Amino acid sequence: MQQSPSDKGTVSHCFPAGNRLRYHVEETEQETRPQEGMNMAQEILDRPSYTLDSPERTIRNLVSLVVAAVPLLSLASSCARGAQSDEFGPGRLAGVVQNDQIREASGIVASRQNPGVLWVHNDSGDSARVFAINEKGEFLGTCVLGGVTARDWEDIAVGPGPDPNRQYLYVGDIGDNLARYPDVTVYRVLEPKIDPATPFGVMTIEPADAIWFTYPGGPRDAETLFVDPLTRDLYILSKREFFSKVYQAPYPQSTTGRTELKQVASLPWGFAVAGDVSPDGRRVIVRGVFNASMWDRTPGQPLWKAFAGRHTPLPLIPEKQGEGICFDAKGTGYFTIGEREHPPLHFFGPADPNAARSSAPR
Repeated sequence: MQQSPSDKGTVSHCFPAGNRLRYHVEETEQETRPQEGMNMAQEILDRPSYTLDSPERTIRNLVSLVVAAVPLLSLASSCARGAQSDEFGPGRLAGVVQNDQIREASGIVASRQNPGVLWVHNDSGDSARVFAINEKGEFLGTCVLGGVTARDWEDIAVGPGPDPNRQYLYVGDIGDNLARYPDVTVYRVLEPKIDPATPFGVMTIEPADAIWFTYPGGPRDAETLFVDPLTRDLYILSKREFFSKVYQAPYPQSTTGRTELKQVASLPWGFAVAGDVSPDGRRVIVRGVFNASMWDRTPGQPLWKAFAGRHTPLPLIPEKQGEGICFDAKGTGYFTIGEREHPPLHFFGPADPNAARSSAPR
């Protein structure tokens, strides 16, 4: 991968002006450190203990893997050498989530049937619940998923399901840091009707379908889940790989037994942590540790084939452990959120003032 003279010494074009993370390194370091990291990390990945022979050894190896991957992740923040999208503006603070219950927001998605509502959930350690906030980050209420457990919830999606005329929430219990669980679960429940201007307290939503999945080749850690609104297929993207794998579960998904996912594509970069599909099914966005990209889907094309096409890097505002991204309800902008108490909610709207306006507040 060759760099232009203007790229050498700085990896910054994935972030908007005024919010850029700059990595100033010597040219020789740029050339050698990524390869050293690749060699070291690949050696770790090849060790049997990476799959798991003892938790302690696996933890040590994963720590080493992260250290080895640092130069690669810095390189990945260049968005695989693409030109940043000029379709979206530099982003702005839409609001701050002040509710203390949302302490580690891992997933976010915009409601399709409740304009102005965003659904979020916490990472591992919380109970089986999702939270409704508005597009200013103001808290609306809590929805408890009846009869459901929460092991390591990582992402949330909205889309059609058994009733193609209704919207469902899909919650991905797909986190597996040590790659030790024999299966993962996606919970599907009808999306409740709520008013973005009226807090509702607590409600229980049920029944929830449990959809169990296994991976070809053994367990994987994943943090990205989305549903194709045109076909109702589910997608899960692996995280801890230099090129995240894209797995598909075609509709209809079984709720009575385990289904093995099928790998259908790979990303041009790794460590995917969140994703979403636009409401019209024409676009997909995926967020990485330091970057985000968007792919366009050709009409009539399976969604996964979009990943073989050109991807457009998207602007981000740095967030503390930012792990959430979603399109707005109209698909003309996107939100991001991070894992911290009282997290800021950022919105990236159309750069062209004459473009269709998002439902996000101004």
